Amino acid sequence: MAESTTPAKAALPKEVFGVDVPNHELLKLAYNAFLANARTASATTKTRGEVRGGGKKPWKQKGTGRARFGSSRNPIWRHGGIVFGPLGNENYKLHISTNAKRVAVRQALTLANKAKKIEVQDIATTGKTAEVAKFLKDNKIDTAKVLLVVDKKTPELMRATNNIEKTLVVSAKYLSVYYILNADKIVLTPKALESVKEWLGGNK
Repeated sequence: MAESTTPAKAALPKEVFGVDVPNHELLKLAYNAFLANARTASATTKTRGEVRGGGKKPWKQKGTGRARFGSSRNPIWRHGGIVFGPLGNENYKLHISTNAKRVAVRQALTLANKAKKIEVQDIATTGKTAEVAKFLKDNKIDTAKVLLVVDKKTPELMRATNNIEKTLVVSAKYLSVYYILNADKIVLTPKALESVKEWLGGNK
C-alpha cells in the first residue's frame, strides 16, 4: 500500500538545491535541447524528380504564346515538386555538455525548492493504482502535475502510475530541466535524493 514514511521536510543539500541562478539562459538552453533531441524528422516532401507524371512536355517550345515549360511537375505548378522541402533526414539535435546539463538541473532544482515544490517522501506500492492515487490525495497533490523521482523504476510502481493523469515517474539520474520546470510538485524518495546528491553534488 502507498504510504508516506517521511512526512517532515528532509534536509536538501545546498550544493544541489541552493545554488546561484544568475539568469535563465542555461535553463532555456537545456530546455530547448531536451525538446530538440526528442524531435523526429518525420516530415517529408518530394522533389520534381520524385513526383509522379510530367514525362511529356506540356506544349511545344515555340509558337503558342505561352511561357516555355518542359514538365508539368515543375515547382511552380500545382502538383509539382517541392523546392527545399524537408526530406526526412534533417538533424535537429542540440548538443549541451554534461557539465552544463548538471549545472542547469541544479539551477532548476533550486528554483523548484525556492517555490516550495519539492518534498521527500517514500512511496511503497504493490502495483495498484488506487494506492498511489490515495497517496497523492492524502498529500493534496492529486490535481497537480506531479513528478515522482525514484532511485529505480520498478514494475509495480510503473503499473500503479501508468493510468494516473498528470503523474510522471522518472529515475533520479534521468532528471532533466524539462521535467522539473513543467512539474507543479516534485516528490523524491529518500533513495532518489541520495542518488541526486551523488550525481549532482560532486561537480559544483
